[in-house]
Amino acid sequence: MEDVAARAGVSRALVSLVFNDSPKVSERRRAAVLAAAAELGYQPHAMAKALASRTSTVLGVLVSDLRNTFFADVIEGLDGAATQAGFELVLNTGSRSPAREADALRRLLSFRPAGVVLLSPVLAASAIAAAARRVPVVLVSRGSRQPGVDTVNDDGVSGARLAVEHLISLGHRRIAHLDGGTATAAAARRKGYRQAMAAHDLPARVLPSEHTDTAGEKAVRALLGTVEGDDVPTALFAGNDFNAFGAISALEEAGLRVPEDVSVVGYDNTSLAALRRVSLTTVDQPRMEMGRLAVETLLERVRGERAEPVRQLLRPTLVVRGTTCPPSGSD
Repeated sequence: MEDVAARAGVSRALVSLVFNDSPKVSERRRAAVLAAAAELGYQPHAMAKALASRTSTVLGVLVSDLRNTFFADVIEGLDGAATQAGFELVLNTGSRSPAREADALRRLLSFRPAGVVLLSPVLAASAIAAAARRVPVVLVSRGSRQPGVDTVNDDGVSGARLAVEHLISLGHRRIAHLDGGTATAAAARRKGYRQAMAAHDLPARVLPSEHTDTAGEKAVRALLGTVEGDDVPTALFAGNDFNAFGAISALEEAGLRVPEDVSVVGYDNTSLAALRRVSLTTVDQPRMEMGRLAVETLLERVRGERAEPVRQLLRPTLVVRGTTCPPSGSD
């Protein structure tokens, strides 16, 4: 700022007024300051402005898994809403490790953000509560009962039931679920699967897995190594799309056709699911809408417009593509 002031022939205070959009500056002097800043390549530092003004235009975002394109779509919604409101995002990831996420969250808080969005964190509830005592916090794809934490989720129970009901309507009766393990959305999807199977008096078979492609491969290989003939499921409901991709790979490796021999349904409707080569039947979460709502909910807290917690629960929909069909031998 000293350099800009010297180049424009004005005081540093006036440069500060220009970059804070003060109406007290004449257009002539404003133009001179902006021209000097452009010549020098000067840009105000968002963190420094936040410290000086005691207000922040930064929102922190902790991403659980950078490999999962579900989060890219949510972040697009976050970014659009944040930009419209005059805020910037600072992103970090903990790679699905509680310890690494706790460290990533500490680094985000060091930027003194106005608030923080946590995308499907595996953090301990105590760590989330501690952060919420410092800044407003919104969880996406994870529930919370803490009064100082807001949440934005899809209805995973309803979404899982959509997937299973679709398979049953095609004539499938031997339907297995690849569980998401400790993933934050896994319990709701597992519950919805069990509810749908019980509603039709069908036996539930939950296979231990995780929300990754490698876990999907591993679970299906383990299944096929222990069953044969009529014990092989005719359909799989995977915990998420990446889990489904791994399951399909293992099925094809074993010589089974998808969907002719085994139908597969995923969850999330990531961009990869719509690729022609994949064409995955899946449950769609309104990902960009979740991102937008997360920012709007967060900014309500930042602006002091409310104190009570908000629990946003969005309804998912089923997207039918090419990985599901009636089981072999059905009419």
